[in-house]
Amino acid sequence: MTYPLGLQLKGRKVLVVGGGPVAARRIPALVADGALITVIAPDACEDVRELAAAGALEWEARSYSPGDLDGAWLVLAHCGSSHVQDAIAADADAARIWCVKGGDSANSTAWVPAVASLDGVTVAVNTDGDPQRAMALRDGVAAALETGVLPLRRRRKNLGEAGRVALVGGGPGVAGLITSRGRQLLAQADVVVADRLGPRSVLADLAPEVQLIDVGKMPGHHPVPQSEINAILVEQALLGHLVVRLKGGDPYVLGRGGEEEQYCREHGVSVEVVPGVTSAISVPAAAGIPVTHRGVAKGFSVLTGHEGLTQQIGLIPRGSDHTLILLMGVSLLRRSARTLIDGGRAAGTPVAVIEDGWLPTQRVTTGTLDTIADRAEAIGVRAPAVIVVGDVVALSPHFLP
Repeated sequence: MTYPLGLQLKGRKVLVVGGGPVAARRIPALVADGALITVIAPDACEDVRELAAAGALEWEARSYSPGDLDGAWLVLAHCGSSHVQDAIAADADAARIWCVKGGDSANSTAWVPAVASLDGVTVAVNTDGDPQRAMALRDGVAAALETGVLPLRRRRKNLGEAGRVALVGGGPGVAGLITSRGRQLLAQADVVVADRLGPRSVLADLAPEVQLIDVGKMPGHHPVPQSEINAILVEQALLGHLVVRLKGGDPYVLGRGGEEEQYCREHGVSVEVVPGVTSAISVPAAAGIPVTHRGVAKGFSVLTGHEGLTQQIGLIPRGSDHTLILLMGVSLLRRSARTLIDGGRAAGTPVAVIEDGWLPTQRVTTGTLDTIADRAEAIGVRAPAVIVVGDVVALSPHFLP
């Protein structure tokens, strides 16, 4: 067994005997910690030479002698000679200096663990002299940290630490499509301000002490207006909290993320933006519809259906090789279809309406510009839904003209 202990080596002398690849792997962490590093080795690999040239360490091109330990707090013996390393370990033990003896963990007084670090959290893994096992476990812990599986939330705040806001795009609503960075921030959050269309299932994983503020909007019913949402973000951040604004899709694609960021910055609150998988592209993909396809569609446009399309007609290419994606357009579907036909789109242009994309309740309704409104009304299509107009719809296995 070993006693786990973290060392603060900033400004303290660390001796590294050996200049090969193993020593070179150990040195960057010492540099990052601010140690005063001396390398003793007749020759050194390129990485060590570069660090010496940059002033990160002092390299003396010679063999080890006992006096090299003077003033050292820690010595790493990686010279490749068991005889020399035995001598270094004996000298270090006599001088009461911790010694990492390369390739001989049983006779080392200190071990270098496999380390995973993220956002001020450092996890060190020792496994009784089995470095490959330690590295495998380290990688597992690192993955859990990076994906937010482990609870990263700070329980003790640094005095005077400022709060901040993270605008996190949660994707189309299924937990598996939120980014790793989004998961990390949720695992650290003090306050989560959640939309209705974000991945709601991840909220069940929040710690009990995390404050959840639900600001979800329904079509035609906005119980918490945007101005109040903006104020909530700033108020909670100024209390010193990490506030995660969990939004559906991508915050900057018709999601008012820009407005929220601007308001926060105007009130002195720092903001991190985490892009999300936008529903404009991912929801058609869930229905087997590529928004572009060689020989079918060269580009696409994304518009909100709330305000109608009349003012946009002149900006939308008429040809069948351009896909049109409408968000928040279910209630105006009939009017939008007529506007597109009047604007030059063929009445037989394929159309798909995808409800609840990626969720178990996903439903795809297809038709053409002149039939889609009747079909949607007949089966009671409801928001949230993404509407796709263009020949790419015919590529979907759901398409029925």
